[in-house]
Amino acid sequence: MANKPVYKRIVLKLSGEALQGKNSHGIDNSVLFSICRQIKEVRELGVDVAIILGGGNIFRGQENSGMRGLNMDRSVADYMGMLATVINGLALQNALESVKLPTRVMTAIEMERIAEPYIRRRAVRHLEKGRIVIFVAGTGNPYFTTDTAAALRAMEIHAEAILKATKVDGVFSADPMKDKKAKKFARLKYIDVLKKGLKVMDATAVSLCMDNKLPIIVFNMNKEGNIKRVVLGEKIGTAVN
Repeated sequence: MANKPVYKRIVLKLSGEALQGKNSHGIDNSVLFSICRQIKEVRELGVDVAIILGGGNIFRGQENSGMRGLNMDRSVADYMGMLATVINGLALQNALESVKLPTRVMTAIEMERIAEPYIRRRAVRHLEKGRIVIFVAGTGNPYFTTDTAAALRAMEIHAEAILKATKVDGVFSADPMKDKKAKKFARLKYIDVLKKGLKVMDATAVSLCMDNKLPIIVFNMNKEGNIKRVVLGEKIGTAVN
């Protein structure tokens, strides 16, 4: 493992489900502050950190669009999911600032009283000043996931890697929670992820990363200190490149 960070700027992709911990929904404070401690370790290494949040712990657009027989329009459901990411973003901002980390929330859907509108140059400037930037509301468009938003924002701010935080130790051939014989991949090519339909990120996000040679590191966020280990180059999780 290197003594210095192997990445100068990263995008950390957190799902809404990651924030709920063992709860059925909502936000688990112990998980929230574990994330904050790990991010603080990374910032102390001088690494620029941007974060993309999902909203599945509150509302998942695609899956909830047909809830209770309402046959909700997919676009409406997706916008509701985007608003759920804003709730998570504000919660994470509050937690990060409680441990003395300067933070800015930037939203793809303008809501000036609670967050800054996303402007690429302003986001880069915040990072240069040592602030953590939390991107919320996805891309601001329905039919695009927060995985795609992560890939898009990472390229716009010239991040060197996407760190995809999960509840397992990387990418497996099958669900390791259900299949004890599931094989963990130490490294994958983008095209293999697409061909095998592996659940790393959605196909649009993986294709964007492949076209722009942006590596994706999938790792277990529940093991505290893992974000720092990835940044220092330790071979944990699964590398997609």
